[in-house]
Amino acid sequence: MEIRDETPAHHAAVHALHCRAFGTPAEATLVDLLRAQAQPLVSLVAVDDTDGVAGHILLSPMRAEHPAALLMGLAPLAVAPSRHGEGIGSALVCAGLQACRRLGAGAVAVLGDPGYYARFGFVAASRYGLHCRYTGPGGAPPEAFMVIELVPDSLRGTDVQAPVSGLLHYHPAFDTLD
Repeated sequence: MEIRDETPAHHAAVHALHCRAFGTPAEATLVDLLRAQAQPLVSLVAVDDTDGVAGHILLSPMRAEHPAALLMGLAPLAVAPSRHGEGIGSALVCAGLQACRRLGAGAVAVLGDPGYYARFGFVAASRYGLHCRYTGPGGAPPEAFMVIELVPDSLRGTDVQAPVSGLLHYHPAFDTLD
């Protein structure tokens, strides 16, 4: 298996993968929209000779009420259902975080399973006074919204920079999931 940048040649396979992994076309449509609308974008695929595209991760910019460093949101992450448990998702997350570091991102946020994402260093976003509109009553539990600082103190602030706090906004393309 190899992790590499997604290219247009992967688009159809990535679309099909997200449909299989999530059971609906919603995330696949989101990926298509983000490709067209969001910059900078980190879009990586896990490929092998057997199954072709076995996994995909996408990270797109987020907007903060008090912007400081570039913030990226990890979503979606998909692995072929037949390939779960092989470490493909973990490899994609690690490669995605590295790609965000190279872009100069200060932090990455994710809405997901705390037990899974904590192993990469993600912590509850509430620790930094951050939240998103997808948590709370009728949504995901607050502890499911997590962040990782890629640059120390990028969320806490410094003497010359205010801390990032409040509501973090995913790209407007995420509104299609409502």
